[in-house]
Amino acid sequence: MFTGIITDIGEVTEIEQKGDTRFRIATRYDADGIDLGASIACSGACLTVIEKGDMGDGRSWFDVEASGETLNLTKLGSWAVGSRINLERALKAGDELGGHIVSGHVDGVGSLASRTQEGDSWRLTFKAPAELMPYVASKGSITIDGISLTVNEVGADSFGVNIIPHTQSETTLGLLNEGDPVNLEIDMLARYVARQITFLAPGQGGTPSGA
Repeated sequence: MFTGIITDIGEVTEIEQKGDTRFRIATRYDADGIDLGASIACSGACLTVIEKGDMGDGRSWFDVEASGETLNLTKLGSWAVGSRINLERALKAGDELGGHIVSGHVDGVGSLASRTQEGDSWRLTFKAPAELMPYVASKGSITIDGISLTVNEVGADSFGVNIIPHTQSETTLGLLNEGDPVNLEIDMLARYVARQITFLAPGQGGTPSGA
């Protein structure tokens, strides 16, 4: 589990395609503090560390693998050497929950539709798959490329968020161009509320509460 609070921006330094696709990611994390088998959210996708080491330039590196399904259902298939990646270590018991509960399971791929400056901040509008839009609510939470953000406005097929200068500089959102893909994870609470509403709806086989 994660919180959507980015703690480093990593860089893809190597890609190896042999069965599954293997990515080597450079990071400021100390390799000695990364366990093999640990989970790291890489731009919102929970991936498992299979190897690690020292870059020799003050950075460490870790390797992860992604299956064909992961590449097809996320933006990982568009990664290239030099791609910048939002990183977050897995949540530990007792850690501060600064964002919201994030699973690291990408629900779909959206894209940046527009960017408008508002004072020192930016309003970003994202297109989202139609099947995800019912789970996006104004003032609710959403995860974009692993970042916990608050939805400001919702349209028919898009939603907007406001990005303060800190988020702009400390994540990859400041590097996005219009049309670039982003990994989306809907709020876990919204997912289960919608499931319960569907299950309890007349004719859906559910039993209303208190019946």
